[in-house]
Amino acid sequence: MRHLIPLQTILFKEIHRFIRIWPQTVLPAAITTSLYFLIFGGLIGRQIGSMAGMPYLDYIVPGVVLMSVITNAYSNVVSSFYSTKFQRHIEELLIAPVPNWVILAGYVGGGIARGLAVGVVVGGIGVLFTHVHPFHPWIVAAILLLTATLLSLAGFINAIYANSFDDISIVPNFVLTPLVYLGGVFYSIDLLPEFWRKISLGNPILYMINAFRYGFLGISDVRIDVAFGIIGGAILMLLVWALVLLRRGTGLKS
Repeated sequence: MRHLIPLQTILFKEIHRFIRIWPQTVLPAAITTSLYFLIFGGLIGRQIGSMAGMPYLDYIVPGVVLMSVITNAYSNVVSSFYSTKFQRHIEELLIAPVPNWVILAGYVGGGIARGLAVGVVVGGIGVLFTHVHPFHPWIVAAILLLTATLLSLAGFINAIYANSFDDISIVPNFVLTPLVYLGGVFYSIDLLPEFWRKISLGNPILYMINAFRYGFLGISDVRIDVAFGIIGGAILMLLVWALVLLRRGTGLKS
């Protein structure tokens, strides 16, 4: 219980930070999503017709929602924690009697909160364009939470290694964005040639998006138990990695 106050302090600070600047954190995702639904669903979707037996717009809604969760959970933690390093606020945390897990939980919790908040907003917009409703609500909720947790941890690790503001944009631009767009947001991997389909199965985001789509539509390109196993394993690996980096003081101590 003695660690509850520092945990609440970090968590509330992180949540208040993205709520205070909601025109920069929540509103852009809402606008971008509306454009996705209008262009891909309303225009291109009419030409495509259906995907995996579903109307194309219905098919892409889960992927677009989870894409917004991925990008916002990641960007919230990487920008916030690196700013703490850059402004030297991290020194106050390091000298305070606060365990490393509390620091990690506070920042990751903030990323989860932003990811879920944006996901709810984007999902609400999706309902305006379609009549999609969760087929398996508990799977939808679980994947939302696990995905936001995984990407928040990844953002935290990126922030630890980053030495400049340019460093925090390398992974999102050159790793995360390609993986998201190649993760089956707008298409089924069953459409790909066998070689590229096997390559796609090495993309962890493919399992997140397909498990989330299964929760909404009841269809998936991968096995759901495998998807949960991969997501859970990745969370465990990044959690241990982040705690080890904090214990060593990597990128934090001069």
